[in-house]
Amino acid sequence: MDLATFVPKNILVCQLRQIGDVILMTPLLELLKKRYPDSAVHVLTEKKCLPVLENNPYCDRVWPIDKKDLSSLWKEVAYYRRVAAENFDLVVDLQQTPRCRWVVYFSKAPVRLTRTPPWYTRWLYTDWAEPEKCYASAMKAAVLGPLGITWQGERPLIVLTPGEKAAAKDHLAILGLSPGQTLVTVDPTHRRETRRWPARYYAELLEKAAAERPGLRFQLLFGPGEEAVVAEIAALSGKKDHLLPAGRLLSLREMAACIEASAMLLGNCSAPRHMAVAVGTPTLTIQGATSSGWVFPAPEHGYVASDIECRPCNKNSCDKGIACLTGLAPEAVLPEFLRRLDAARAGR
Repeated sequence: MDLATFVPKNILVCQLRQIGDVILMTPLLELLKKRYPDSAVHVLTEKKCLPVLENNPYCDRVWPIDKKDLSSLWKEVAYYRRVAAENFDLVVDLQQTPRCRWVVYFSKAPVRLTRTPPWYTRWLYTDWAEPEKCYASAMKAAVLGPLGITWQGERPLIVLTPGEKAAAKDHLAILGLSPGQTLVTVDPTHRRETRRWPARYYAELLEKAAAERPGLRFQLLFGPGEEAVVAEIAALSGKKDHLLPAGRLLSLREMAACIEASAMLLGNCSAPRHMAVAVGTPTLTIQGATSSGWVFPAPEHGYVASDIECRPCNKNSCDKGIACLTGLAPEAVLPEFLRRLDAARAGR
């Protein structure tokens, strides 16, 4: 098939997880919709990721995978057949998981794209590309290379409604944010220790920053099961008024709206940093085991990292005491944080 003249009518993009990866996938939807404006663009993803795709103008339909509903192999296969029955003529598989492969197989789409697959699954795909190491969204978009589509700096996108933005401001006011104060959202959690800067370091950094910039307030973000990290930071901070109360657990879209309302997001290499890019909020990420390839290439997005020889290693555990994070003291992070905060405030 001549891909230069190929015009699909139905497109399926497969990105099941994680939440951050689904956010980073959204530029592909924009690229596909702009190249093929009359085509329907569908997404196959896990149910937990649905909220970040709501209201996306480049996504026509989402096919959620709910593991609770697909409790047997037969139910799974039936669902994948149902998705494939949409008669897709272009399938883009960004993960090559077993679930994605089922749908690719059943689709029988004439064009099936992915990154370079292992030899034993190459028969499932018609074309593939090997992405160069670069920003994560650009690497995902490289899969579209056989179509002549290239990433041109398109940003991840989360579309919030005016009502959601207003609700976030009301929520922050209830927590104690006053007019004239500057809000910084903080993401201090991560399930992997090699990506989680110590809670005591966050407590110290926030206290020092608040002393340097009066009127600065911090909102600590957390997900299910992460309350202990936030509680530890609050306990280490004593009764300082620079921390807003933790409040209730926020939904993904509520979290995105609070990030949008803030001047800046500070945090670990986790989904909220990608949310911030997707809603237009500047970021400063404290990098541990991961590389700078997760940082959007723009002046308002940056990172700090140790110059220790073994990073980035991309490992989930460490036998060196996580020196890349424990060796990165709050005093070393503070100047870059303040510099970026001042730039973010000047730009709002």
